[in-house]
Amino acid sequence: MASRIRRINPDGLHPTPGYHHISVVEAGRTAYLSGQCPLDVSGALVGEADLDRQIDQVVANATAALAAVEAEPHHVVRSVVYVASDEREVLAAAWHRFHASALGPALSTASTLLGVTRLGFPGQLVELDLTAALPG
Repeated sequence: MASRIRRINPDGLHPTPGYHHISVVEAGRTAYLSGQCPLDVSGALVGEADLDRQIDQVVANATAALAAVEAEPHHVVRSVVYVASDEREVLAAAWHRFHASALGPALSTASTLLGVTRLGFPGQLVELDLTAALPG
C-alpha cells in the first residue's frame, strides 16, 4: 500500500506543520467519507461547548467509518478540518488535538484547516472530511 501513496512537499513551497502539500495515489479504489460530526450513535451532539470532547467524538466516528471500509488513518490521502471559530488559538488547538489522536496520521497528508462561521448542528464546533485510498 505504501508504494501506491506518495506524499510530497516540493521545493519552492513553504514548510508545513506536519502535513504534505501533495498526496498522489497511483491507482486503486477510493473512499470519500461524509463530514464526520461530534454525534454519538443515537445522533446526539457530544460535548456542547467543549471542543476537545467534540474532537474526540469525531476521531472515534472517523476511525469507525474508516474501519468499515477496511482502512486506517495512514490510508487517508486528503483531510479537511472545519472549526467553528475565527480565533487562531482555537484553530491551532484543534489541529494539535487531531494530530495527537489515533487519527493523527490522517492529517499528515494533503490537509486543510478552515475556520468557519457555523456548522450543520446547533452547538457543533468541529467537523472532519476525509478521503482514503483503500488497501488491496
